[in-house]
Amino acid sequence: MDCGICTSKSILLFLSLVFWGAGAVFAYLGAYMIKSYDTFESFIQNKQTLIPAAIVIGISVVMFIIGLVGCCSTLRESKCGLGFFFVIIMLIFAAEVTALVFTFIYQGKIGKALEGPMTDTFSKYDGTNNTESHAVDMLQINLKCCGVYNYTSWLNTNWYKENQAMPRSCCKNQSLCDGKPQKPDLLYQEGCQGKVENLLHSTLTVALLVVLGFAIIKFFGMLSVCVITCRSSSRRSGYQPLYA
Repeated sequence: MDCGICTSKSILLFLSLVFWGAGAVFAYLGAYMIKSYDTFESFIQNKQTLIPAAIVIGISVVMFIIGLVGCCSTLRESKCGLGFFFVIIMLIFAAEVTALVFTFIYQGKIGKALEGPMTDTFSKYDGTNNTESHAVDMLQINLKCCGVYNYTSWLNTNWYKENQAMPRSCCKNQSLCDGKPQKPDLLYQEGCQGKVENLLHSTLTVALLVVLGFAIIKFFGMLSVCVITCRSSSRRSGYQPLYA
């Protein structure tokens, strides 16, 4: 077998396996991104922020199908199948570039997207089991934060004006803390906006790197399809390349 075709076949078979593995990774990553957004849905009102996650999940479904098509077409050296494989790889490559652009753009808007909705939600806190109060308490307990920017953010809220204290969820140890600002050492010092922003930045950065890595692999896959198609056509027509 021609060395070039053998190498290209190996690359495409490996790429098919990568497609299946990548499909699983992207499915997990997309679900994790949506879960991250869902956890903080009270603070993120702009649904366009889910676009990168939706694109990633869509890519994962297509990748499973492409892996099967690529494997069968490579083994049979099907010109039609490889042509279809090439087109699909190119479309996925374009989708990944789109996801990269959306992710890169949204990374710079996370702070602004969080500030307004988060301030509004914290201002509606009343210590009951309503949606806003539950979201704030869960956020402060899970991320170990207090207030939008820091614990002093509570000083301008109706809750503090009525109770002269921060919610117990601001306390490092609720059994030893009454939420009074006179004892700041017992309160979480970091604000929740910065914590949420850092978490979303980390998630998007991982997504960005994963998409970029697989986009590079797709590029080499397209080159391999071209090699197999050209050499197979030369063989079938009775001509041999001079460099074979």
